Amino acid sequence: MTSTLDLPDKHTILVADDTPDNLAWMSHLLRDLYGVSVAPSGARALQIMAAEPKPDLILLDIMVPQTDGCKVLRHLQANAATRDIPVIFLSAMNAAEDETTGLAPGAVDYITKPINPAIVLARVRNQLQLNMARDFLKNQSAYLERTIEKRTHEVLAVQDVTIHILATLAQIRDNETGQHMRRTQNYVRALATRLQRHPRFQHLLDDAAIDAMCKSASLHDIGKMGIPGHILLKPGKLTAAEFETMKTHTTLSRDAIARAEATLGHSRPFLRYAKEMAYSHHEKWDGSGYPQGLVGDSIPVSARLMAVADVYDALTSQRTYKPAFPHAKAVAVIQDDRGRHFDPDMADAFSEIADEFQAIARGVPTPTFRPRD
Repeated sequence: MTSTLDLPDKHTILVADDTPDNLAWMSHLLRDLYGVSVAPSGARALQIMAAEPKPDLILLDIMVPQTDGCKVLRHLQANAATRDIPVIFLSAMNAAEDETTGLAPGAVDYITKPINPAIVLARVRNQLQLNMARDFLKNQSAYLERTIEKRTHEVLAVQDVTIHILATLAQIRDNETGQHMRRTQNYVRALATRLQRHPRFQHLLDDAAIDAMCKSASLHDIGKMGIPGHILLKPGKLTAAEFETMKTHTTLSRDAIARAEATLGHSRPFLRYAKEMAYSHHEKWDGSGYPQGLVGDSIPVSARLMAVADVYDALTSQRTYKPAFPHAKAVAVIQDDRGRHFDPDMADAFSEIADEFQAIARGVPTPTFRPRD
């Protein structure tokens, strides 16, 4: 069985030397193992290299006339079609500094004259094997890159489909929760993009982070699927006990996402953001929120973004016990809560792009009745 690095096909060698006897002798030495072409000058060697098929290796006299070996090598290296073809210099100059000078331009080996047949055959074979190994690794690397890219796309597609299914399940149980999840996804993207160059957030909100947060945003209320319907859809005011039950949707959401993460066996950015938003989007800047009473920057950035998106959508959505607030009133409420409910810089950024929020709200249908936050 032939190994990957054996030479199963007859490779071709170009020999360039100005001495006819040397060309004849090298041809005789190599022809039983390889295809051989010869060039009596550097110019002729370059003509041969310009044609197809190209040789697999070049034995090049460093003092070849018209265009010397170093110039030929530089010309070959400047051409993408020939730069990877190995060149072995042949030379009568056998001092150490001569060999160093010969190898410096990029020759893979240096053989001194008079030629030892065994050395020539061994070094030619070694260089052909090394070149095959490089080609093999290059092809394997390209194959692996294509495979990884394909698998990454497949994983992302499964991730997107899973998020869509979960959001759809929430919508089947309660249409407005599903629509709310979709609208907040778009609000988060708009607000995060606005803050991308802000000094406080630019290191946290690169394009990849924003994409992951937007995918995650649609899962922030997934725990509402675990809230009893008579509480989730209650048309009147909740009792204190019912409100405590309602608040558990944050923990239910976080725990469900954490179980999915444990099943995977490792964390992914979109799952981390999903947990942050699900668990902490009801936290408030001044520490009066739930479930943990976090204060200021201890609240994850993703959850602070979601807090603005969630409240705006709640204010502009109709409920059985209140009409939908006009857009301008919702903007005023959020700005008034700057530094209390909301990160001040996020509240300011929201005010700057409030028209974008309004356009998003108009673009995603709002049902006549929205359940609890």
